[in-house]
Amino acid sequence: MTQVRPHVTDDGMPAVSEIGPNAVIQLIHALDAAGLQPAAKEIFSEAAASDWLAEPPSVMVDERPVAAIHQAVRRVLPQPEAAAILTDAGLRTGDYILANRIPKLAQAVLKIMPASIAARMLTKAITAHAWTFAGSGKFSAQAGKTVTFEIADNPLCAGEHADHQVCVWHASVFQRLFQALVSPYTRVTETTCGARGDDCCRFVADWTTIPDAANIYASRRSTPIAGPSETISAR
Repeated sequence: MTQVRPHVTDDGMPAVSEIGPNAVIQLIHALDAAGLQPAAKEIFSEAAASDWLAEPPSVMVDERPVAAIHQAVRRVLPQPEAAAILTDAGLRTGDYILANRIPKLAQAVLKIMPASIAARMLTKAITAHAWTFAGSGKFSAQAGKTVTFEIADNPLCAGEHADHQVCVWHASVFQRLFQALVSPYTRVTETTCGARGDDCCRFVADWTTIPDAANIYASRRSTPIAGPSETISAR
């Protein structure tokens, strides 16, 4: 399982704070699917990224214009509509990862494991590739009866101020992966958010509200998604 990283510094982090292009590509798809092409033009223009509408990025990109786009979505669209678009974009990103970044054999193995073990293994893989979706943010994760992900200084809401949690894109990516590979009953909730003044964006993945049997057997899990075998990342 290998993947080429951008140029990195001595501590192993990207020399330039970058994020995977699916944070843009799948957002464009979500806006198109919702029939919001005029709003998309306004959003990308406000973020000074209009060129990406015509030619979306295909490699790791500077996190700053990506953050500007996500924040423009939340400014331009009414709150419920913005949340719905970012949720759809996150789910689409999760689908892309399943189809292109996680080997099919690894998916099959995870699906026959008890949910708690599958969750630990998936969490380890996500942590190893956090640089693709957390950018300059400080990512950490803790797996137990549930899994908690934290992104301190999350670049996608940097400088933003809100009275509610706004990072539904990240929550939806995590939820799609856990529903497919751990339990279809998983729900991921953002419990704290940097945009709300909290110390980090914190996400809790919980699959424990359903009977254990539904967590254990592959027959109760989502069907596998075919795709090339590559390493997990949000690219």
